[in-house]
Amino acid sequence: MSEKQEIACAIYKTKKRDGLYLYVKEQDEFSDVPDEVMQQFPAPEHVFDLELSASRPLAREDVLLVIKNLQTQGFHLQMPPKTEDPIDTITLPDSLHG
Repeated sequence: MSEKQEIACAIYKTKKRDGLYLYVKEQDEFSDVPDEVMQQFPAPEHVFDLELSASRPLAREDVLLVIKNLQTQGFHLQMPPKTEDPIDTITLPDSLHG
């Protein structure tokens, strides 16, 4: 028997780290979230509730992984996007140096 491909969740952000989001199965229910994770969310800010479905992809996360994590561990942590290298670390061709 396969696991359910739909699940409701609540999504939270933190002021501590831009782009870090915590998905939990129920609003304001953090009992499944380890203390180490909650340290990054000292005052979790509710962003919105969402009905996840395998037929509706997410912009930055694999929806099936998020569903699986919610079902198996009770939460999913979305990490901030990897930032691009700062412009000063890019090597320019000699022809662009004045």
